[in-house]
Amino acid sequence: MTSMSVSASTPFTVHDLEGMPDDGRRYELIDGELLVSPAPGLRHQTISYQLHRLLDDACPEDLYVIAAPFAVQTDVSNEVQPDVLVARFDELTDKNLPAAPVLAVEVLSPSGRLIDLNLKRAAYQRMGTPSYWVLDPDVPDLLVLELHDDGQYQEMARVTGDDVFEADRPFKVRIVPNELLGRLRESRA
Repeated sequence: MTSMSVSASTPFTVHDLEGMPDDGRRYELIDGELLVSPAPGLRHQTISYQLHRLLDDACPEDLYVIAAPFAVQTDVSNEVQPDVLVARFDELTDKNLPAAPVLAVEVLSPSGRLIDLNLKRAAYQRMGTPSYWVLDPDVPDLLVLELHDDGQYQEMARVTGDDVFEADRPFKVRIVPNELLGRLRESRA
C-alpha cells in the first residue's frame, strides 16, 4: 500500500480529520491537501521507538518527547504527525501541539519517502521548526537539517551505520543509526 494525497474541490481542514476512520492509517493535512499513509512496518516502528526512548532519556524538563500519532496543528489547513517530536512542555495541550515543534523526526517508509523529503520538509520549514531529522531505516542513516536565519533548512549532518551524531539541538544527545535498529540489528544484519 502506498501513501496518497487526496484532492478535493475545496481544501480539507483539521475539522474534516475528526471524521476520518480509526483504521490504522495516518491522516495528515498540508495546505488543505489530505495525506493518507498506511500503518508503518517493523523497521520503521523499531527505529521510531528506539529514537523516542533515547531522546526521552536525554530530554530536559522544559521539553517533552512524543511519538506518533500526535498532531501538530498550527492552523486549520495543516496538521502533521511526526514519527517523533520534541516540543516545549508549556506549548502542549492534551489534544495537540498548536505550535511548531523544536524537533520533528520522520522515519522514511517506501510509500512516504517523497512526502517526508519534500512536502513535510517544506511544511516544517514554513512553520519554523528549528530542527528536522529524517531517518532511513533501510540504510540506516540520519539526515539532520536545521533552520537558518534565512528561514531555509541547511544540512548539518548525515550519518550512516555506526557513525556517531552528537546533537546539540534541541539538547545534547548521541545518535548512532545502527543502534536504533535494536534487536533487528543482530537478527537481520
